[in-house]
Amino acid sequence: MHSRLSRRSALQLGVVGAVAATSLPALAHHGWNWAEDRQSELKGIVKSVSMVPPHPSLQVTAADGKQWLIDLANPSQTERAGFTAASAKAGDAIVVLGNRAKDKSQLWMKAVRITVAGKTYDLYPERIKTN
Repeated sequence: MHSRLSRRSALQLGVVGAVAATSLPALAHHGWNWAEDRQSELKGIVKSVSMVPPHPSLQVTAADGKQWLIDLANPSQTERAGFTAASAKAGDAIVVLGNRAKDKSQLWMKAVRITVAGKTYDLYPERIKTN
């Protein structure tokens, strides 16, 4: 009985460990630690729009031709801000205010505000810095 309990405990511990290990990257991504504190503005052209969880995202071609990944808020928060799949399409001009990745080799930004076709969507109004 003792060895059976030990095997069972080891199995449970292994399952918990596996779940935790696979969840950590997702948790890290959902925070803001990967992004700079300073906000910057990116102007470009929308290449594609994805509304797939965990975060809707945009592919944006900047003026220099580089391709950026722009993460939006979670799907419900993005929708509350008024942004839907129909709000932007490939070819639209866009201005993104957000926090870019600390790792400058990654052309990746978390948007706090986006402006498309003259309409502004405040995805994280509490995080917008207007300095």
